[in-house]
Amino acid sequence: MIDVLVIGGGNAALCAALMAREAGASVLLLEAAPREWRGGNSQHTRNLRCMHDAPQDVLLDAYPEEEFWQDLLKVTGGNTDEKLARLTIRASSTCRPWMRRHGVRFQPSLAGTLHLSRTNAFFMGGGKALVNAYYRSAENLGVRIRYDAPVDRLELRDGRFVAAFVGGERIEARACVLAAGGFESNREWLREAWGRNERGEWPADNFLIRGTRFNQGTLLKFMMGQGADIIGDPSQSHCVAIDARAPLYDGGICTRVDAVSLGVMVNREGLRFYDEGEDFWPKRYAIWGRLVALQPGQVGYCIIDSQAVGRFMPPVFPGVRADSLPELARALQLPEDAFMKTLTDYNAACRVGSFDHTVLDDCHTEGLTPVKSHWARPIDTPPFLGYALKPGITFTYLGLKTNEQAAVHFGGVPSDNLFVAGEMMAGNVLGKGYTAGVGMSIGTAFGRIAGTEAARAALKGEVHAAAA
Repeated sequence: MIDVLVIGGGNAALCAALMAREAGASVLLLEAAPREWRGGNSQHTRNLRCMHDAPQDVLLDAYPEEEFWQDLLKVTGGNTDEKLARLTIRASSTCRPWMRRHGVRFQPSLAGTLHLSRTNAFFMGGGKALVNAYYRSAENLGVRIRYDAPVDRLELRDGRFVAAFVGGERIEARACVLAAGGFESNREWLREAWGRNERGEWPADNFLIRGTRFNQGTLLKFMMGQGADIIGDPSQSHCVAIDARAPLYDGGICTRVDAVSLGVMVNREGLRFYDEGEDFWPKRYAIWGRLVALQPGQVGYCIIDSQAVGRFMPPVFPGVRADSLPELARALQLPEDAFMKTLTDYNAACRVGSFDHTVLDDCHTEGLTPVKSHWARPIDTPPFLGYALKPGITFTYLGLKTNEQAAVHFGGVPSDNLFVAGEMMAGNVLGKGYTAGVGMSIGTAFGRIAGTEAARAALKGEVHAAAA
């Protein structure tokens, strides 16, 4: 019999498989995707948010525990389990040597991501290189890997794992780690979570999926039906405003448009709807998907002028270009009068001091609702650019409640051989909001814990079985 069964194929699953194998357990990993699409959403990542008290190779200065915690507290609005959040934060300070041993390499932050050079360690080659390194290491260590192996149900007995089913095939194991992601690719479940808005629209019908098409939430729904303890709001997710021309699935980071804080955002009625300069982009970029989802037609338009060009990571798709603002409104098919009033009022409200996009500068608006708190400069220097944006779901936050041992709970009681990691439990730490790289911090921390605990449970059970 297998000691540890890992269900999933992304960062958290791989960390669990590697840790369990290093602890001496036999491990089988089941990845729902075919080999060429392996890695879940982790293949689209590029960095890990790391606590550190002094400069470390690619990380500048210091990013102490309390600052990390305060950043997380701010973006979640306090909707987080402090004990599990701090566990994640502390684990982020010690995981990189282990990651290197398994082939992950790091590099300094790229141009256009300098805000993250103190807080986030970037993977050389991005997330695809990271998951490839982990798969190579797992294979070298003797982890068995099966692709095209979606698990649709489990056999449970009194809160304990017994077996998993891939179609009609039953696979037994002494312990199991669930790391199969959220339900972001399940359109019906997204519809159910978001419902209809006051305009009678199904917002979810206009969502794009930044990540993998294989995260249908099948096991999450199964576990909910089996009475597992659940945490999180099904409508909350890592949701980013991405280019409306992005593909339905697997667009990843390159579909983002990072110019929002340098200009204004308007809806299809030509009206602004939120403070574009509230905080640094890495801390606020993930609120914009939800904000756009609440707008008519689930679409927003980022408007900048030539002053902003070169100050943000160039997007894959070129912006709509015009030599005047009225021409831009027509090109974007926005109501020209409303658009021009919005831009005229905004330009007049700007109080420009010392513009500096690397700090929370003193360029702001006065007498304007919503305010723009920082980086407010008149949009008056042609050419002008506009980007139509739609909500892009990366992963959902509804998940399984867990503890410091990464155990799945039933009626408040932790299972002694069923564990959870990654997006299936991220809602314990992320009740809402997001800050760059923290998803990988959660997946790495709880993947390693889940793998260690699963191996301990399996090997303990093996000893008892032998004694019997």
